[in-house]
Amino acid sequence: MFPFDAVLFDVGGVLLTNGWDHRERALVLAQFGLDRDEFEALNKVHYPAWERGATTVDEYLDRTIFYQPRAFSHEELFSAMCAQSVELENGALGILSELAASKKCMVGFLNNEARETNEFRFEKFGLRAHIQVALSSCYLNQRKPDPAIYRCALDILGVQPARVMFIDDRTENAAAAAAQGIHAIRFEGADALRNELNRLGVL
Repeated sequence: MFPFDAVLFDVGGVLLTNGWDHRERALVLAQFGLDRDEFEALNKVHYPAWERGATTVDEYLDRTIFYQPRAFSHEELFSAMCAQSVELENGALGILSELAASKKCMVGFLNNEARETNEFRFEKFGLRAHIQVALSSCYLNQRKPDPAIYRCALDILGVQPARVMFIDDRTENAAAAAAQGIHAIRFEGADALRNELNRLGVL
């Protein structure tokens, strides 16, 4: 019997670069000549709601950047944000594709991402073609590593925790999943992941 009924991948840091993390924000802020400390203070307040799907990208940008007149538009800023998304070097996109093609289990995502960047990334990299379920923070109104998002994911999947594998690059997210009984793997590169999946009989 195949060892898992579902395998869930994080996206940023496992398949692609992060959508809007510290590095990506720093690059875009520098491109538009924005004060990083000022932005980060506002981002800390307003980003969680955007990542949970409670606000739109325009509302988020109005509260963090466009609270005063700017020489650029929302569209220009958002385009620069999206341009930071590229396939991760030594990432697991090939492994995702291989596992999905085997049709041996349900494959999906459990990721923290705001709706607009999430949907851009899914479309640009054809990610939905590989999965049966997208358990993104913006759809569930919960964020990793909050235990509630893992319980919600298990409810939606209808699968026992031990029959779910979860792959994430962040120690705290993997640990929170493991605390719910999920078989969690911290991603440390495609080669290490492939070796572990071969050992477990997944690939």
